[in-house]
Amino acid sequence: MAGKEVERVIVTPAAAELIGKLRAEHGQMLFHQSGGCCDGSAPMCFPLSDFMVGSSDVKLGTIAGVPFYMSESQFEYWQHTQLIIDAVPGNGGMFSLERPTGLRFLTRSRLFEDDENAWLETHPVERADA
Repeated sequence: MAGKEVERVIVTPAAAELIGKLRAEHGQMLFHQSGGCCDGSAPMCFPLSDFMVGSSDVKLGTIAGVPFYMSESQFEYWQHTQLIIDAVPGNGGMFSLERPTGLRFLTRSRLFEDDENAWLETHPVERADA
C-alpha cells in the first residue's frame, strides 16, 4: 500500500451507471450524505444549482465525476470508514434525483486498515469553505 492514494468514498458499478444516467438528464450534480432526519442517513443526489454546501461540510471525494460532501459532524463519526455508494431497488430520498428511477443510493462502509489510516492522517479532507 505504501504511498498509494486512499479514497474516502467509492462507487459500485450499479451506482456509477445510475449516476451516469442522472448526469445525462440533469447535468452537474453533487452528493451530500445526510445526517439523519426524514430520509435517515442516506446519500442524497442534487442538481449542483439546487444545493448549497455549508461551511461545516467536508468534501470526501468525487464519485463517477460527481463531488461527494458530508457534514463535518457526520464525518467525525465516519472518518475511519471508506464509504461505498451503491444503487439498489427502492425509493430514494424525497428530494434526491434518483427517486423516480425505482432505484435508491445506499451507503455501505468498511473500516480502513492501519496503513490506510496512516495515509489519510497526512491527507485531510477538504473543507467546503476553503
